[in-house]
Amino acid sequence: MKIVKGQSISEVGLSMGLSVKTISTHRTRALGKLGLTSNAQLVQYAVRSGLID
Repeated sequence: MKIVKGQSISEVGLSMGLSVKTISTHRTRALGKLGLTSNAQLVQYAVRSGLID
């Protein structure tokens, strides 16, 4: 949930040793599976689900 915590896709990729494209693809697929369309909705989902404070 690094993106939800405010890290950019580049920062997430660097910290995990993955490319920006890989992180972007995973984010897009997660949004689609959850029926969400934006990072703001992703943050709301994470808070409501107890994934972050």
